Amino acid sequence: MVRKEELTYKSRDRETMLHAIRWIPDGEPIAILQIIHGMQEYVDRFDEFANFLAEKGILVIGNDHLGHGKSVGKHGAYGYFCKDDPATVLVRDAHRLKKMTQEDFPGIPCFILGHSFGSFIAREYITRYGTGIKGAIIQGTAFLPNTTVKSMAGLVNFLSFFMGEKSRSTMVNNMAFKGYLRRIQNPRTKFDWLSHNEASVDKYIADPACNFVFTLNGFRAMADLLGRVQDVSKMEDIPKDLPILITGGKEDPVGSYGEALQRLYTIYKNELKLTNVELKLYDGMRHELQQEVGREVVFEDQFQWIKKVLGSESED
Repeated sequence: MVRKEELTYKSRDRETMLHAIRWIPDGEPIAILQIIHGMQEYVDRFDEFANFLAEKGILVIGNDHLGHGKSVGKHGAYGYFCKDDPATVLVRDAHRLKKMTQEDFPGIPCFILGHSFGSFIAREYITRYGTGIKGAIIQGTAFLPNTTVKSMAGLVNFLSFFMGEKSRSTMVNNMAFKGYLRRIQNPRTKFDWLSHNEASVDKYIADPACNFVFTLNGFRAMADLLGRVQDVSKMEDIPKDLPILITGGKEDPVGSYGEALQRLYTIYKNELKLTNVELKLYDGMRHELQQEVGREVVFEDQFQWIKKVLGSESED
């Protein structure tokens, strides 16, 4: 039986208490998987997936980012991170939770899974702290032209100067999600790009903890993260033998329908000479693999990948 626990811990912003959940299996866990969720959502949206893994002996942990889910306190705001270097704070918040979890469950190998915006955090994480984990799943990620990233940062800085970093810009939001419905014929909603699962999409739309616009501060953090994780010179710090699974849907506009994931795989494999990188793309799936129709296949594939990494280590 899976035991689900909620906890709080202090963010590296030195002010906010972050909300986290862990799904604890019966007996000694065979591994820990830390989920780093995407923008405009929260970690409990991965409940079905987390329960699946916990029933198979994997302890699953994850926090709601600053400005997300139950980490938004009475004086907080959805889509606002923190004043000073939020891109770094988000990575350090994930690392603090990882260390706390390993203190409670010493000796258990730890993996991370970063989805969408969370994949940017995960990609930065493995350059900083990659030696301390057993593997990373990079899911639903993006790879934008550097000119686009710089333009986004410049526009956000300009608007923040006049409007304040806590302001929200419909223009910036529309630019960020522009074209995501382009390949969907007769979309039912503006969020159909998330998945084919209509019930999940409708629940997302009805949930105020999902359906909100990022602040300018949030978009600046995104631009900063993208600028870092797309810099090949910074990727050199990723451990050469770290097992990495890059995955996503072939119908996901965030990942340019697989092209962005293929590009990242090529950089990791050919330019950086990482020795244990895999690419798995799913036909007929959009952005949110853990919500998608047919997600049971994804659940099993990711479980088997973790088992394979654990097995290869026991053979060394």
